[in-house]
Amino acid sequence: MSYAIAAAGTGGHVYPGLAVAEQLVEAGVAKRHILFLGGDRMEADIVPQEGYAYFRLELQGLVRSLSPRNLRLPGIVWRAARAASGELVARRTRTVLCMGGYVTVPVAVAAKRLGIRLYVHEQNVEAGLANRLVGRWADSCFVSYPETRGLDGTAIGYPLRADLAHLDKRSTRPGAIRWYGLEEGAPIVGIVGGSQGSVAINEAVGRMAAGWQGPPLQIVHLAGPGRRQDVSVAEDAPSVARVVLGFENRMELFYSACDVVIGRAGGGLMEAAVTGTPSILVPGSFGGRHQLANAEAMAGAGGAVLLDESGLDSLGELVRALLEDEPRRVRMSQAAMTIARPGAAASLADVMLGRAHAELG
Repeated sequence: MSYAIAAAGTGGHVYPGLAVAEQLVEAGVAKRHILFLGGDRMEADIVPQEGYAYFRLELQGLVRSLSPRNLRLPGIVWRAARAASGELVARRTRTVLCMGGYVTVPVAVAAKRLGIRLYVHEQNVEAGLANRLVGRWADSCFVSYPETRGLDGTAIGYPLRADLAHLDKRSTRPGAIRWYGLEEGAPIVGIVGGSQGSVAINEAVGRMAAGWQGPPLQIVHLAGPGRRQDVSVAEDAPSVARVVLGFENRMELFYSACDVVIGRAGGGLMEAAVTGTPSILVPGSFGGRHQLANAEAMAGAGGAVLLDESGLDSLGELVRALLEDEPRRVRMSQAAMTIARPGAAASLADVMLGRAHAELG
């Protein structure tokens, strides 16, 4: 008997899936009985490293413009669905959870054809195209935000790993600061441009660090796995200490160290929220601008500041204003934590295990 999770493409799909898997293991399910299905992107490396079974499907995402490539999609989907069906049968799969993205449709088709219970989770305020489609025949749907549009589902929250969902920043902060070779006292700003990094944010942070005229500032800059070599600290102002990394596996240390985080508005938005870290959100313009709706929801609740890419030249002024206003940061932290739901991953695991009614959050 196994449990399957379809998650692919970006960290915003993959890491919530891993969070649910973690809770399945906590409930007593062996890792070998948890199957992930995905493509050949980041999930192909990350999931096996975490010790879970992984089945790679030949996939292609929809091109969001008129393109001859889209003509191949029906054949690709049906071949992937047949391959997924074989793996689900071989592993005697009990339930399937789809996390959105291009892997969702073929895996959902396979589950429905086999009569396997099918659940869908949407991470964004604007539901993705795959979830909008699959949600019509799923047994139950779940969403991260009560105001989610495009998918009728139970607001259950955003699944997060336990080391973030239950982080005690006060006790872990000293060790986190040492981890990055920084010092107590001066404020620390974290930069994270999504799982692959962001050129626009990286460049804006470089300009901010070079032109910084405020008090001593420390920066932990996660530039992206393939973008680290493009980021230099040579021109940073003398009062700035910037640590640049390509990627951080221990994000609980990142959020423990940071007083403010600058980032996109995908999965990292909820990571900052659940750890009570005030954030400056710069939503990406890709994917139909779904990140904008996420950022607007968090900013509207008072947990973040929304900054359009066109306004990145004002980043330094905004950071300085936040660092100088501790009462505002406290209010932002409290507001963000009211939106985050640290039990989402456990609740989804309970649904997959049949321990909770699918309709319940």
